[in-house]
Amino acid sequence: MSATGSAMIAETIQLSVTPVFLLVATGSLLNVLTGRLARVVDRSRALIARWAETEGAEHERVVAELRAVDRRMGVINNSIAAAVACGIVVCLLVALLFAQAIAGFNLGLAASWAFAVAMLLLLASLVLFLIEVRISIRTIHVPMELLEIEEMGWKKRRDRR
Repeated sequence: MSATGSAMIAETIQLSVTPVFLLVATGSLLNVLTGRLARVVDRSRALIARWAETEGAEHERVVAELRAVDRRMGVINNSIAAAVACGIVVCLLVALLFAQAIAGFNLGLAASWAFAVAMLLLLASLVLFLIEVRISIRTIHVPMELLEIEEMGWKKRRDRR
């Protein structure tokens, strides 16, 4: 291999570092998403076990939360799919960069499009992640009595000052 060939490979490796950082970030996002999915699945199993034992208002609350949990699982699944697709496109991008260096083809336009697609997929995954977090926050039910007790405690502390 000539000096120019070695320099070209070194330059390609340098160019592929940015997409690899994107791949690492996508992997970290996938780690968070799969952790959330596991927690949602565990919560759905607990709710399914309680479903037959409840009735009245409590049963309606369990069913409403089951619906929210089911929606969360769907949103997380779509977010995971977008993140995995992003990772695949990033790998394709790195392959394009090396193919360009080794074969001498001009694949700059294809690499640019691959990077743009990867960023859009990452954006989609992050937006879906935000939606899932918002759904999860809306489904948390804090009993009002606890909020009133806390508020009364705050008022008492304020009045002592």
